[in-house]
Amino acid sequence: MGHISFLNHPLGKTIFFFLGFIILTIVAFQGTIVFWPQDNRFESVQIEISKGASLLSISNSLKNQHILTNEKTFLMAVKLLGHETNIPAGKFTLLDPKTNLRIIKQLVTGKPILKKVTLLEGWTMKKIAGVLESELGINKMDILSICTNPIFIKNQGISSKTLEGFLFPETYFFQESDSPEEILSQLTEEYNNNVPKELKNRADSLGFSELEMITLASIIEGEAIYNSERSTISAVYHNRLKLGMKLQADPTIQYIIKDSPRRLLNKDLKIDSPYNTYLHNGLPPAPVNNPGKASILAALFPEENEFLYFVARGDGYHTFSRTQEEHNRAKREFQKFRRKHRKKRG
Repeated sequence: MGHISFLNHPLGKTIFFFLGFIILTIVAFQGTIVFWPQDNRFESVQIEISKGASLLSISNSLKNQHILTNEKTFLMAVKLLGHETNIPAGKFTLLDPKTNLRIIKQLVTGKPILKKVTLLEGWTMKKIAGVLESELGINKMDILSICTNPIFIKNQGISSKTLEGFLFPETYFFQESDSPEEILSQLTEEYNNNVPKELKNRADSLGFSELEMITLASIIEGEAIYNSERSTISAVYHNRLKLGMKLQADPTIQYIIKDSPRRLLNKDLKIDSPYNTYLHNGLPPAPVNNPGKASILAALFPEENEFLYFVARGDGYHTFSRTQEEHNRAKREFQKFRRKHRKKRG
């Protein structure tokens, strides 16, 4: 018996063409759904997707904003394209959202709107909390509460009672939907990226814990304006620590007065606080601000010198001295400069 091809049989041809028609119909239907027009008036529109939002809640939100005029086709299109769980949280700007495909593509592949926030070297934890509140609308008390939460601090790999000193100064880009925990995690992650194991080992070789190293760096940050002086200032403090001298570091006093920063008074130097390095030997118990990379490196790699004192010169730089006599002379010169400057302003 000869073999008869299925397609050559009249019934086979009928079935083949019928299946082809069904497939084409399904493809055409799916294409229609995906490209279904959404009759809105927007050329661009900003939307916000909450964290953990379901596809249905996202669709409802778009409908309530009058972006979707046919919610059912949008839901079908998302499922046909396999993006039910691919829509990230954040704020987005949709451009010309006139079809399901244009809307879905922008939701899935578009970049969320980010908020630029710059945190400067030498800012305290409280200052940073205030800036985050003003820039991102996050309650600063919530920020400060997390900064003193022992479990959160431990999870960041930091050995300290607070995050003071470990909120790395840098320019960041946050989503407005970021939680306080996520924001602070970015700051401490940046710290860990900039202070790798090699630098922590360097601190250990100098006889400092990581906390002590960052504390010294914060004092240097509070004193130095110009990078060229950081390692010299660092050497002064290293030299005084070796000799058992009080550090007498003004940034530690600025940290404990309520109306900082301002010119220090003699009574300020007598404040009873473990941070007062005019009263107590050694480093204060923790950092007094959040230092930048330059000050951290200066703390770890001090200049080799015999300086024990320094005083402001009036131009942002300092005069460094080896003896009390030299230091007193430098202070008198600065006082002359200050009086002369006052006369000019008067």
